[in-house]
Amino acid sequence: MLSSRLRSRLVAVALTVVSIVAATTVLQSVTSAADASASHPHVAKALKVARAQKGDPYNYGSNGPNAFDCSGLTQYSFKKAGIRLPRTSDQQANYVRRLKDKNNIRPGDFMFFADGGDVYHMGIFTGKWQGGRRLILHASRSGTPVKVDPVWTSDWFAGTIRHR
Repeated sequence: MLSSRLRSRLVAVALTVVSIVAATTVLQSVTSAADASASHPHVAKALKVARAQKGDPYNYGSNGPNAFDCSGLTQYSFKKAGIRLPRTSDQQANYVRRLKDKNNIRPGDFMFFADGGDVYHMGIFTGKWQGGRRLILHASRSGTPVKVDPVWTSDWFAGTIRHR
C-alpha cells in the first residue's frame, strides 16, 4: 500500500506532467497556426509573382503585365494567385484586414503609407530585413522599376488577406 504522503506526491507529479503536456500542445498549435497563415499558399504565390516583376517599369495607373503602379502591382500579383483585390491603394487598404500590431506582419502582407487618412503608397512585405528595417517590394515612382527597398519611415500600417 502506498502511504498517503507518497500518493500525494505521485498525484502532484502526474498533474505537473499533464499541465506541461497541455501547455506544449497549445503552444505547438499556436505556432503551427501562425506558420500556416504566414505560408498561406495564395499569399506565397502572390509574393512569388510580385518578385518576378522586379525590373518592370513604373507607370501611373498601370496594373500589368509589363508596367505597374504600386496598387497595380499588388492587384496583378494577387489576381495571378487567385485573389481579387480592388484597384487603388486606398481601396485595397479598406479591403484587407488591418493588423493592430505591425510586428505581426508576415511575408506577402501589405504595407500602407498614408497622409491625412488617405493611402498614397503601398507595397508587399518581403519577409526580410536589412539594417534593422523591413524590406518592401513595390513600384514607387516614375523612372524607377519595381524593386525591393528598405522601408524609409516608421509611419505605415500593415494589412493582410489572411483570415479576412
